[in-house]
Amino acid sequence: MDHILSVVLWTPLAGLLVLLAIPSSNARAIKLWANIASFIGFLVCLPLVFGYDRTLDFQFVEKANWIPSIGASYHLGIDGFGLLLVVLTGLLSFLSILSSWNAITVRLKEYYAHFLLLEFACMGVFMALDFFLFFVFWELVLVPMYFIIAIWGGPRRVYSAIKFVIFTLFGSILMLLGILTLYYQHYRQFQVLTFDINDLIRTSVPPEMQWWIFWALFIGFAVKVPMFPLHTWLPDAHTEAPTAGSVILASVLLKMGTYGLIRFSLPLLPDAAKDPTVVSVVAALSIIAIVYGALVCLMQKDWKKLVAYSSVSHMGFCTLGIIAMNPAGLSGSILQQINHGISTGMLFLIVGVVYERRHTRMIAEYSGLLRAMPVLTIVFLITAMSSMGLPPLNGFIGEITILRGAYEVSLGWAFACVAGIALGAAYLIWLFQRTMLGEITEKNAGLRDLSFREIAYFAPLLVWAFWIGLYPKPFFDILERPVAQIVERVQPGYYAERNLPNPLGTPSPAARLTGGSGSQ
Repeated sequence: MDHILSVVLWTPLAGLLVLLAIPSSNARAIKLWANIASFIGFLVCLPLVFGYDRTLDFQFVEKANWIPSIGASYHLGIDGFGLLLVVLTGLLSFLSILSSWNAITVRLKEYYAHFLLLEFACMGVFMALDFFLFFVFWELVLVPMYFIIAIWGGPRRVYSAIKFVIFTLFGSILMLLGILTLYYQHYRQFQVLTFDINDLIRTSVPPEMQWWIFWALFIGFAVKVPMFPLHTWLPDAHTEAPTAGSVILASVLLKMGTYGLIRFSLPLLPDAAKDPTVVSVVAALSIIAIVYGALVCLMQKDWKKLVAYSSVSHMGFCTLGIIAMNPAGLSGSILQQINHGISTGMLFLIVGVVYERRHTRMIAEYSGLLRAMPVLTIVFLITAMSSMGLPPLNGFIGEITILRGAYEVSLGWAFACVAGIALGAAYLIWLFQRTMLGEITEKNAGLRDLSFREIAYFAPLLVWAFWIGLYPKPFFDILERPVAQIVERVQPGYYAERNLPNPLGTPSPAARLTGGSGSQ
């Protein structure tokens, strides 16, 4: 499977070029081709799943000189974490475009073109093993997302789009300074210009410099997560974006921040990452996000804004799992990022379905939808159970794994997780009760239930939610080795000290005594 990553990466862009050749007057052809191109973009991701070997490190690697004068290269590769995010991006991009069939009626060619460009940029973020290439894709994401919000969004769309760009650019500038500092530090030691993370990881950075680089990168990634108090752009962007924009923003773009923390911050700057001050600050911000986001959800009157603030709370679990820096915390965080993409993506799709019919997002306007839309009610119930972390659905597996990792570090962290789970259940049950149950109003009585097309874009997400909830082993197997590499990088000897089998094959003390390998 030579160059399979390039095929996955460039397929959306190829679809975009064909789309530009279709006359703007032919709306049906534009819609059909956009859906076909995005579906092909998802299909070409599947060989990665079947060809992935969980016993190896970065796979499907491609490398070529790009800008040799500064040491930048076209270097692609994925591990288990990258694999899950690439597949998530491919699936959610297709479903987002499918959900736009009736929702978007103006400037169709430009709309779908921006979505295909956005998919291309997101794929690049999760594949790049060159820090400069990663930054180019990171910045490229801003362009189509800005226009999707600013052109096809709600009444305050321009304000929200500009706020999104300003926040992200602020974080990007600091992140670029951190990247360049690491880049020049490597040059001073090896007299070689390179942005390759496999080379940068060998750089010896003084602890004080690591501390500053870590915070520069952290702010850039934290804006995208978004972490408290850098989250204020998120509710506005979500509320004003079209439904598909909200889906891709929540399900994919937010994961770019947590991906950056795991891929770059922890392995490149291990001394800073485990600094007690850093751990305490990141943990405190994560806990505040968990509790604050859930409490704000309980106060919302706007259905879409409630779902937006729920992302602040759920992503707080992910960053807490990351800073726990143990196998349970990291694997739980990664899996919960996928879970969040599934459940929150469905929540925004549900909001889009009812908004297309009623053209209002006010929770008070909805009551008794069970009577008019029983299929939607079942989908919403399953989605709510997934989001609040109830078995046998995906959210339970992610949250319980993070809880275990947090408990290993601090009982207080674990208690905060429990409080966040309880509050999450409270606002989701409250939302379900207010919208689906009770007496149906006259305005809601005639609403039609889910169409075949709408059922089609919920179905794969529901299947994935049950798959993770009932049989998560394949996902943990895929993540075992990349998680172990990060843990051993940040906490050398972690597995040996605890007499645990090391997925990397390093014998534990007990294994050395018995002559075993210590691996599974």
